[in-house]
Amino acid sequence: MLAIVAPGQGAQTPGFLEPWLELPRTRPLLQWWSAVSGLDLIHYGTKADAEEIRDTAIAQPLLVAAGLIGGISLFPHPSDAFQKLSVVAGHSVGELTAAAGARAITAESAMVLVRERGIAMATASAAFPTGMSAVLGGDRDEVLAAIASHGLTAANENGAGQIVAAGDLVALAKFSENPPAGARVRALSVAGAFHTNYMSPAVERMESLARSVTVHDPRVKVISNRDGAIVHHGRDLLNRIVGQVASPVRWDLCMRTLEDLGVTAIIEMPPAGTLIGLIKRALPGVETLALKTPEDIPAAVDLIARHGRPSTLIDQPTWRMLVAPFAGTFHRDAELGDEIPYDGSVGRVVAKRENTEITAPYGGVIIEWLAEEGDPVSPGQPLVRLHPTGEH
Repeated sequence: MLAIVAPGQGAQTPGFLEPWLELPRTRPLLQWWSAVSGLDLIHYGTKADAEEIRDTAIAQPLLVAAGLIGGISLFPHPSDAFQKLSVVAGHSVGELTAAAGARAITAESAMVLVRERGIAMATASAAFPTGMSAVLGGDRDEVLAAIASHGLTAANENGAGQIVAAGDLVALAKFSENPPAGARVRALSVAGAFHTNYMSPAVERMESLARSVTVHDPRVKVISNRDGAIVHHGRDLLNRIVGQVASPVRWDLCMRTLEDLGVTAIIEMPPAGTLIGLIKRALPGVETLALKTPEDIPAAVDLIARHGRPSTLIDQPTWRMLVAPFAGTFHRDAELGDEIPYDGSVGRVVAKRENTEITAPYGGVIIEWLAEEGDPVSPGQPLVRLHPTGEH
């Protein structure tokens, strides 16, 4: 089973897009996305220095564009991906890359949203002196308690003993002076406290734009940063991506879901390397590949041929299907023929870490159960079909 992941801010390095311009489709696509985003992506990806591409408003569109270029280099016709790809995930802004790759939104919508996301987050960052620091090592519970005791937020839990604290710069300095036992604290070169309440103004801006974006239910499983859940309803997926700007990234839970799914191979889109490093430590039995330059394409194609299989969602009428967000045991709360109102419950997935209610994102009548009472289910497994009544 094959997964593709997309990195977040901080993965960019000067000139990383230079070798990708050798591919015939890259320059025209980057020129088009430059027009959409209002940035010269070719310049920033090839000629700009580290300080220029550190700017949040530049880095984020650049990262999404690079990830989309990587995906197209492997699957020239996007529909081809659904014959080989089972699941996608992105870290922070990489979620927009993943959503576009899963065809939940268009590439153009992703570029508009990421442009506004970067601008709004940069503006929010300038309002208060805030930042982020990586905490390496230490006991997780002790690290989280220490972060909270300083009035900071655990903005990223990346697994492999890596947690990122975010908040006021004075509080971060005090935290660094007295780190948790067995942990090292390293300040990160970022503009502000991303994935905290300091980014609330950016969420408001994104919410106003997202309402006008056309969405579709994704054709592959998409893992959410919020909690590691498989999200199959397109509007829910976009709403989660918007809210995630001011809420923590749980990449550790995303990797746990990759493990629960039984993923056997993972490719990271350019600028690749950061997520693969985390995945190697968390999932040592999974074959990985960092797609850094076009020279890595033959190895990626070989990996796809060996591990790829059709998405389980590709031939499903997704507009009326609900899926399991996590692995667990399915229990019904309704019967065949029941009319379920908008946001009404059809059942629950019970697991050690979650007891999750499965609700309908639209009103509908249950016409087919795809999982029986008490069945063990995997993340993203279809549970029930609804015939929409038009509510919501």
